[in-house]
Amino acid sequence: MNVLIVEDEPHTAALLKDIIEKSGDFLVVEIIDSIVDSVDYLLKHQTKLDLLFFDIQLVDGESFEIFNHIDITIPIIFCTAYDDFALEAIKNNGINYILKPFKDDEIRRALLKYQSLVSHLKPNPAIKFVKEQNEYQQFFLSQFQEKTIIIKLSDVAYFYIENEITYLHTYDNKKHPIYKNMEHIESVTNPKHFFRINRQMLISRNAIQSYEPYVNRKIVLNLSVKTEEQPIVSRLKVSDFKKWLEK
Repeated sequence: MNVLIVEDEPHTAALLKDIIEKSGDFLVVEIIDSIVDSVDYLLKHQTKLDLLFFDIQLVDGESFEIFNHIDITIPIIFCTAYDDFALEAIKNNGINYILKPFKDDEIRRALLKYQSLVSHLKPNPAIKFVKEQNEYQQFFLSQFQEKTIIIKLSDVAYFYIENEITYLHTYDNKKHPIYKNMEHIESVTNPKHFFRINRQMLISRNAIQSYEPYVNRKIVLNLSVKTEEQPIVSRLKVSDFKKWLEK
């Protein structure tokens, strides 16, 4: 689960990050210290986040100002030195209110509360619908000037995001913009053949030649085609990725 920390004290932010990432399936994807940068980041990436940690007093004002600029739909754990904002926190997606200086166990309990809430909101696993092979998308359309280009999925080595635009990269090393977000592409491609290795990249099994260790227990892939960025499998996905390769 992806977590954003909004905190202007570097030591506190680092401590929070350490506790969060040691508490199960959580990954801190970014630490931000101001209202302005928080609004900018959330406008671009809110759909990729699962949980927010907000300090209240930031370098450029109170974090509640963020809600005046963007509609936040993600649960928030407020972690602050001030005890007089609890009611306002509850009105703004707050699921917990922790006072500084906090203890490790307080953060862990807040994370457990979040996980409990999420598990109760999940659909019944007994009611599960599996797509048939022929229900997955087999072609993608790309636009070049006035021309629409049709690309077979079997020709695609990977999909990736660059400057907020999603592209597909073919085995003949051509890239084409496709104006769909990565979540949509992941939902219409067969998970037997494509794996989302990180937030930016969805890769075809056929493009993978080998992999090797990378920093912080991640792995980096060697592909049969060139890439703009290194194809790195995020730490929390490594185990699932290896199982996927063996299936």
